[in-house]
Amino acid sequence: MHPLPSPDPGPLLRDDAPLLLVPDTVLLPDGPAEDHAVVVTGTAFTDVGPTARVLRDHPALSPVRLPGRALLPGFVDAHHHLTQSFGAALAFGEPSEIFRRVWVPLENALDEESAYVAAKLAAWEALRGGFTTVADAGTRAPIDVEAVASAARDAGLRCVLGAICNDVDVSAADDAIARAGKHLSRYAGDPLVHPSLAVSIPEAATEATLAGLARLAAEAGAVLQIHVNEHLASVERSLVRHGLRPLEHLHRLGVLGPHLLAAHATLLTPRELALLRDTGTAVSYNPVASAWKGNAVAPALLMAEEGIRFGLGTDGTRGDAFRLLDAAETAQRLTHGMATGDSSCGGGWTWLEHGTRLGADAVGLGSKAGVAGVSTGVVATGAAADFLLVDLTVPELAASHDLPWELLRRGNRDQITAVFTAGRLRLWHGSPLTWDGRALVARARELAAEVVRRAPIVRVHRPSTEAAR
Repeated sequence: MHPLPSPDPGPLLRDDAPLLLVPDTVLLPDGPAEDHAVVVTGTAFTDVGPTARVLRDHPALSPVRLPGRALLPGFVDAHHHLTQSFGAALAFGEPSEIFRRVWVPLENALDEESAYVAAKLAAWEALRGGFTTVADAGTRAPIDVEAVASAARDAGLRCVLGAICNDVDVSAADDAIARAGKHLSRYAGDPLVHPSLAVSIPEAATEATLAGLARLAAEAGAVLQIHVNEHLASVERSLVRHGLRPLEHLHRLGVLGPHLLAAHATLLTPRELALLRDTGTAVSYNPVASAWKGNAVAPALLMAEEGIRFGLGTDGTRGDAFRLLDAAETAQRLTHGMATGDSSCGGGWTWLEHGTRLGADAVGLGSKAGVAGVSTGVVATGAAADFLLVDLTVPELAASHDLPWELLRRGNRDQITAVFTAGRLRLWHGSPLTWDGRALVARARELAAEVVRRAPIVRVHRPSTEAAR
């Protein structure tokens, strides 16, 4: 059953007028609801409720009925590196701290065009996978970060855009703080790009800069992104240098708090978990990154029970929200659930929540939004109209009994019919409507080959076909 002809999304292209949508199911904060409708006006949901009441309250609007479709909030990727897309296929089978051997050389080889194309390619992949928002942890490319902002904006992806403020090997602390302030001011009021600050790892910035950036982020209502306690080597370096683990060191400097988004946080002691809980610090739980190139899996189930704020992140591995949900539950099952007989491991609902509403909170775009004044990850009146239409008539979802579990275990990005951000239809059956996706892919192929060829990348493993021989 297809409510709209596949090649013609015309009824949904109403940029200049309110849109009244009546799907079979709407995923609300309390769970799936049938017989519900939504009204989208401009960039936001302006009404959400029972269909009869919404139709009665908006007699001037012609309803667009969507039988066989579910309307879901867009997913939030709490940790991404948009300019690393040209090297995503180089990360397989590599040992930890891959950033030193692959990502830094790769990004340093980018110019304005290649950075823009790499970021737009990653943005399209994210949208195809159901992510309407990503938190980008900053690029090391020697470019103006506007190239990344433009790529996200042109693709139609909402982006919490980090500006890296490392200063150990670069400049004085005052320069890093000044650059951070300019970045926050530059994107104030941007409809899709929300400024954020970033430090690659705690040891990449001076203590004065770490403390100063935390104060600046807290005052501005922005998010400070730092990779924390990801790899055993970095934990040991911190112990040798400071006598404290990285998270403990940040706490001593006053960096922890609701403004901090700690990426990965896979190696945590009970004391560090308590620090996260007591300070309101948020975490990006990145299970696919752990499987591909990490030392451990973050104790996300324990975080959930302790009330620690966290979202789910891809770390640029693959832009598929449904596979990320599955990985989030599976990683907890393999590392904790099987040993304890926990057959649920948080259930479908836990990971769905942390992939949408609670993920938005972790990246600073929750219901209590900061200076951006935008909230996402939820279908509710006043929230940004960032949402998906998902086909429920496919074999995987036909025998439906528990939609949250089914989306986690049997959902797929090919079931996504439409992707909206800020009230506008961006993708229809995976393809962009206002720009040439095929041309982008063709140019990305050319540039990726050039960038990887000139970057001094060091891989431990040979390509699989060579190794197999």
